Amino acid sequence: MATVTRSVDIAIAPEQAWEAVRDWGVVHQRLCPGVLTDSTVEGEARIVTFANGLAAKELIVAVDDAARRLVWAVVGSQLLSHHNAGMQVLAQGEGSRITWTADLLPHSAAERVAGLMDLGCAAMKRTLEG
Repeated sequence: MATVTRSVDIAIAPEQAWEAVRDWGVVHQRLCPGVLTDSTVEGEARIVTFANGLAAKELIVAVDDAARRLVWAVVGSQLLSHHNAGMQVLAQGEGSRITWTADLLPHSAAERVAGLMDLGCAAMKRTLEG
């Protein structure tokens, strides 16, 4: 199983960053506009649409306010046989660090997922600091 981890430092308080991460139904507006173009909620899942047209159904596994951690799994993907991810907001100096980890199969998808995560981290920094 491939693991991809990315972190981004954000110059806002952890509580503010967590508020945006926790608002999982509007990830395309609160965290990653431009990378994601839409997000719709279906029960305990969200359907996210990427700028390249790819859509993914993400089952929300856990929302842990005490740890400021959100966990989700991509389900029903034709590209991935397994995908579980978590995003956690930690205090970092005067601001925050958002750490995003994804475990996935097949291994060959790691580079593509890492590229999307890099774009997502850049969008989070622009959006949350803007």
